[in-house]
Amino acid sequence: MKIDPSNPADLSAQIAKAIRDAIVAGDLIVDERLPSEAELADQFEVSRPTVREALKRLAAQSLIRTQRGAFGGAFINRLSYPDAYGQQITTATLLLSMNDVRFDTACEARYALERACAPLSAQRRSADHLATMRAEIFRQQQPGLTDEAFCASDVAFHRALVDGAGNPVLSYQLAGAVEGMQPLMNMITFTARSREEIVGLHTAIADAIEAQDGEAARDGLTRLERYTIHLARSVMEERAKRGA
Repeated sequence: MKIDPSNPADLSAQIAKAIRDAIVAGDLIVDERLPSEAELADQFEVSRPTVREALKRLAAQSLIRTQRGAFGGAFINRLSYPDAYGQQITTATLLLSMNDVRFDTACEARYALERACAPLSAQRRSADHLATMRAEIFRQQQPGLTDEAFCASDVAFHRALVDGAGNPVLSYQLAGAVEGMQPLMNMITFTARSREEIVGLHTAIADAIEAQDGEAARDGLTRLERYTIHLARSVMEERAKRGA
């Protein structure tokens, strides 16, 4: 593992990348102990605080874990899909908020991915996945439910549909598509949407999943996408009129 001292990039970032690349390449394996901070400092010809900062970067990405004691140190971590969900959601949310992605574009991406998942979920979903979807539909019908709670329930409903596909790679990818895009969708449609309309569409989707009818589930998601885009356009047109 090497770094380029003449590179203007932060030295700790270079060290973190070098170690990360070694993990990806398989040169460093799960549970392997990294050299000590002093050894790494000698290897990279940097100070120990610089190495310490690099290790903090890797720990923040769940790529390493630290243990104290006589047999302690920094060890290569086994990154799990649940551990990575939060990072995927944060990254997707930031990309959308910082790059001025159009609502239609975000909506199209989310529902295209979720429709691809629907047939698998219809065939593989467990009783627990279906029970979660039904429970969230029931929750969404409660008159005292706040807008924030309704949004959280909406996410839980769609995550149950996605997780029902039984494919952790799809669940990971769709974590960003469903939860990462939710703040953008809520910002546009928060107060204007009809809960009754959404509950009806959610019920149709859950019915299709229960009947193992993947095509009907896809159709329900398409109708939900059309409703969402229509609602967003209506909201933005109304804002434009008020601003004129």
